Amino acid sequence: MSSIETLYIAFFTTGFFVGFGHCMGMCGPIVVSFSLNLRPKGVMAPNLLYHAGRITTYAVLGGVMGASGAFTRITAGIGGLQKGVMIFSGLMIIVMGLGMTGWVPLGRIFGDYCSPEGVIRRGFRKLSGIQSTAVYLPLGMLLGLLPCGPVYTALVAAARAGMDIQNSFKAVLAGMGLMAVFGIGTVPALLMVARLTGMGWLRSRAMIYKIGSVLMMAVGIYFVVKGIRF
Repeated sequence: MSSIETLYIAFFTTGFFVGFGHCMGMCGPIVVSFSLNLRPKGVMAPNLLYHAGRITTYAVLGGVMGASGAFTRITAGIGGLQKGVMIFSGLMIIVMGLGMTGWVPLGRIFGDYCSPEGVIRRGFRKLSGIQSTAVYLPLGMLLGLLPCGPVYTALVAAARAGMDIQNSFKAVLAGMGLMAVFGIGTVPALLMVARLTGMGWLRSRAMIYKIGSVLMMAVGIYFVVKGIRF
């Protein structure tokens, strides 16, 4: 199995655990509100469109980060700094993973805000007033831009993955693919969110979220080791 295939598995698994441990608590209320409003009409199609839009945004951002990683590799290689950049980016992923667990207080920098603000808030209000199932696709694309610590961490990891790919176009595709599978991994939790009850699950979510954070830190360690051996 190639290194990029291993990363696909790592990103999906991280998204899965982060979805159950983080998304359900932080952004789940958005999905709950959709489900409550749509209950008489059926909730599955609108929710799938919403998640498709969110994943599309993640993929586009991942492509940009993959391209930036490839560019960094080229420019760093010219200056003989590529090894240092590889190690630094891996360490950054580890620190951000620690921030996700709460073991390092990065909340003020990488906060999570599920209340739409500014341009996102205006767009949300405009789109939410449209009575159409199809509107949930652009709504998901818009809300995919909401600040989110785990997404930031995954994007940094996608950029770092782009540094290992010689072809810039393939680096873009890899970044898109990695962020897409990360987003897909979060979908099962959000599809279940409306059915959650009781506080016992909220306690277990914290542990599940930490598992996802540890997996992301493992990705960072992998990149550091690879940079040292470069």
